[in-house]
Amino acid sequence: MHKVRPPFAYHIIPDATISAIKTSEFILYHSHAVSTKQDSPLIDKKLSHSSKKIAMSMMTACGSSKSSKENKDTTAAKAETTQAETIDASEVTLVSDGVLTVGAEMGYAPFETLQKDGKTPEGFDIDIITEIAKRLGLKVNFINTSFDGILGKIGKDYDVVCSAVTINPTRKKAVLFSTPYITNYQTVVVKKGSDLKINSLKDLDGKSVGVQKGTTSDQLMSEYKSTKTINVEVAANDKLLNCFTQLTNGEIDAVVVDSTVADGFVAKNPDKYEKAFSDKTEPEEFGIAIGKNNAKLQEAINKALEQMDKDGFLKDTADYWFSSQE
Repeated sequence: MHKVRPPFAYHIIPDATISAIKTSEFILYHSHAVSTKQDSPLIDKKLSHSSKKIAMSMMTACGSSKSSKENKDTTAAKAETTQAETIDASEVTLVSDGVLTVGAEMGYAPFETLQKDGKTPEGFDIDIITEIAKRLGLKVNFINTSFDGILGKIGKDYDVVCSAVTINPTRKKAVLFSTPYITNYQTVVVKKGSDLKINSLKDLDGKSVGVQKGTTSDQLMSEYKSTKTINVEVAANDKLLNCFTQLTNGEIDAVVVDSTVADGFVAKNPDKYEKAFSDKTEPEEFGIAIGKNNAKLQEAINKALEQMDKDGFLKDTADYWFSSQE
């Protein structure tokens, strides 16, 4: 039976509007929110394969114009979703009662992005954190915010960050992390047909590279530059898509980015880009970032992730978002 993901029942609250919205108004207000994020290069590909999407139950219902057949498939898909025992989240501290509020930068496909309506989130991280909220008996709401400085707003604007966040010692000083839920590698992407020979990140010596500001790619390349490990020019952009635009225009020599994201850009644009190198000697684990004083929420999220690992939800979701699909 084909599995169809039910429609998302929430939209994004843009970061710029947060200060004007009272916490108690999040769920009522979100259906009117608008985002200016650009479409992901993977959106068209993923939407064209809806028959392969993982079945998921959303936390709130919304009106749907789906055909009777689609509704039947969705109902059947929901029935196939593992019915895990709800995890007690009664003692966790939340920004808004009964709601897991999530900070994410919606421009990092296939982890988190917006559908063509500019409102509806989708991606691997979106599916993972939505399922976690469901298992905790919570609704879920998303705040679309810049990745640079994203961790500093935990406990104020949102409860957690689920946005392809690499666990590292520096970040662990500021926040708690869930158990890791996926591994990535720093990857170099170049223009198709480039004559650059990259066998390690240090082969970027004398080159200019694009990175998304605030990411581990940015930190690594900036450290290489500041310590004079290599002579590299770093173009840090707020939006990852801008890095690839610069690469296309010949303004930089390469983009350094997480491996699964690199795979997506190359798969969507095989005539434009190719992977030159992935540093598999230094794997990076992603985790959900949680407030330093919110150990109860960390414990609950880890229990949900353990369930999702055991019942296959993590694997099935990763297979959907990261497997090659024609």
